[in-house]
Amino acid sequence: MEGVSVVETAAAKEENGGTAVRELCFTAPQNAPRMDKCLQLLMPDQSRSFCKKLLEGGRVTVDGKTVDAAYKPRAGSRILCCLPEAADPQEIKPEQIPLDIIYEDSCLLVINKPKGMVTHPAAGNYEHTLVNALLGYGCPLSDCNGDPLRPGIVHRLDKDTTGLLVVAKTNEAHENLAWQIREKQAHRIYTALCFGNVRADEGIIEQPIGRHPVERKKMAVVQGGRPAVTEYTVLARYGSYTLVQARLQTGRTHQIRVHFAYQGFAIVGDPLYTRQKSPFATQGQVLHAGRLELQHPQSGRWMVFEAPLPAYFAEILQKLETKRRD
Repeated sequence: MEGVSVVETAAAKEENGGTAVRELCFTAPQNAPRMDKCLQLLMPDQSRSFCKKLLEGGRVTVDGKTVDAAYKPRAGSRILCCLPEAADPQEIKPEQIPLDIIYEDSCLLVINKPKGMVTHPAAGNYEHTLVNALLGYGCPLSDCNGDPLRPGIVHRLDKDTTGLLVVAKTNEAHENLAWQIREKQAHRIYTALCFGNVRADEGIIEQPIGRHPVERKKMAVVQGGRPAVTEYTVLARYGSYTLVQARLQTGRTHQIRVHFAYQGFAIVGDPLYTRQKSPFATQGQVLHAGRLELQHPQSGRWMVFEAPLPAYFAEILQKLETKRRD
């Protein structure tokens, strides 16, 4: 495409299992089309769905501002794309890892992911992920998301976040489920233990999220970031800790973790967003995706799934409850 040049490449790391990324920088040409079409012209070897995924994931910025598919860049603007490092799909090996399957039919599975399990393989981390376990389980998986490292993966949970994930077996189911999440038709509800005393019994945190300008493995509330909205309700207060229920209206990377840290109530045990030491043995953030509500992509039936708090989380609450009573 005339007027376009790749001016730099770089490697970075993301928190989800150390995913490597490449940063490609382009100069926008004269009369550039809207961003989704512009990306296809800039990167002709990439599929339309891959470019769409980059935009939906907040991986494209123009002059430092995260943009969506409809944005039209001005001539000379600096377009930065943060691409997952290419990997050989043959490196993803099936593994016989036990899965806690909450529900399964011909269209989808609902999995209760344990702490310490990365959702999908990434550069330098091709083993012991949920995808390896799904391949070992042997069920069909969708392949329409533009990333051979993420078969069936409609949405993800961070490595040390436990709880419910929906996995698509067919491309039709995948597209429908992704649409439900994108259009706020599906509901993902979490339980988190935060540092501090959250005073309001309920509230909405509405702050844009983008990649941290300096620490690339972190996200942050940044001007020009993608819109992000988290609703919350206080479930219990334990002196210097607060138990909250958080409901995602959007699905940005690390959204709940970033939003509560920004408010001054970081999630206990979070290795990225707080320097406060946890007095509990947590192995990462005390965060659990305990409820998932969605419409079945084929039958249209409304479905609600729940996963109880993992044992470590329940034990922490028991200790806090005992201390509160003393």
